[in-house]
Amino acid sequence: MAQKPITISLCMIVRNEENTIARCLDSVKDIVDEIVIVDTGSTDRTKEIVAEYTDKIYDFVWIDDFAAARNFAFSLGTMDYLLWLDADDVILDEDREKFLELKKTLDPSVDVVNMHYLLAFDNSGNPTFSLRRNRLVKRTREYRWKGAVHEYLEVGGKILNSDIAIAHKSVHHDTDRNLKIYEKKLERGEEFTPRDLYYFANELNDHKQYTRAIEYYEKFLATGKGWVEDNISTCGKMADIYLNLGDIEKAQHYLYKSFEYDVPRAEFCCRLGFNFLNMGKYSQAVFWYRLATELEKPINSWGPRIEACWTWLPHLQLCVCYDRLGLHELAYKHNEIARSYQPDNPKILYNKKYLEGVLGIAETSD
Repeated sequence: MAQKPITISLCMIVRNEENTIARCLDSVKDIVDEIVIVDTGSTDRTKEIVAEYTDKIYDFVWIDDFAAARNFAFSLGTMDYLLWLDADDVILDEDREKFLELKKTLDPSVDVVNMHYLLAFDNSGNPTFSLRRNRLVKRTREYRWKGAVHEYLEVGGKILNSDIAIAHKSVHHDTDRNLKIYEKKLERGEEFTPRDLYYFANELNDHKQYTRAIEYYEKFLATGKGWVEDNISTCGKMADIYLNLGDIEKAQHYLYKSFEYDVPRAEFCCRLGFNFLNMGKYSQAVFWYRLATELEKPINSWGPRIEACWTWLPHLQLCVCYDRLGLHELAYKHNEIARSYQPDNPKILYNKKYLEGVLGIAETSD
């Protein structure tokens, strides 16, 4: 007997999304069985556009709490599973096919399906920065969103790691909104959770309030209760801040500190390699870039991943280091590996021509 396909409610919160909402809904309308839209105060044509896709449009008075709005949206879904998207998210063709197949074949005992979240792309449309998010959840489990800002789904049970990706194609956003919410919480004397400390520090960092960002990143790490991926991310952000402030010693300290939380990540090896390269310490730079090429690429990691650091970038940088060390054959070898990932990269093509001249190799066009 054929398995009955699952049914899906798309539950979204929106506000002034007239530039992106149609693109989002067009990409998902053939996948879901119900579209629930919760509007938190649009003053543009968002609700008018949404009405072309669904009549299940509800108003929610904004109370500076994203989790509250999302929980309200989830409470309105009626299908087997609940799916969430942001208005500037889109499901691309290849992933739409995967999603439709998942809908037909998903074991109904699965409570949660997490998916890749693609946050940045190169000029060819290839993802360059991604992470994972819990995306599809069983309605009867009544999972709840937590956190007024940078909310997350608190889940448990049987979880499936899928290879489906949701692409984030941002057009605009209120850059001060989240920071203002945190500042209000601070003024009210509300206690910050470790997660609040981390995301408040991120907002301060994004607004170039580096001294305060450092203060709250340090408070976050001092709790000893942060999620491992947030701990590692904090080390990277602290390193970047100190590098911007010209304090290379403290930048290096936080890069090394990331190893306290997990095995080295390629992103941090590349950062260390970059710092040593800029200091003219080419052998040390080679060590870290080589390590980046030898690490096993994580498959189901929940942390942010910069694809370049796991593929072509360390090889390109090894080409530079080996050239500075006078080891031109090794430089050429690693440039060719980088070219296998990025055949049209102008820097790699320049290196190829330059090194072929140094080594007396006839130019190749493959």
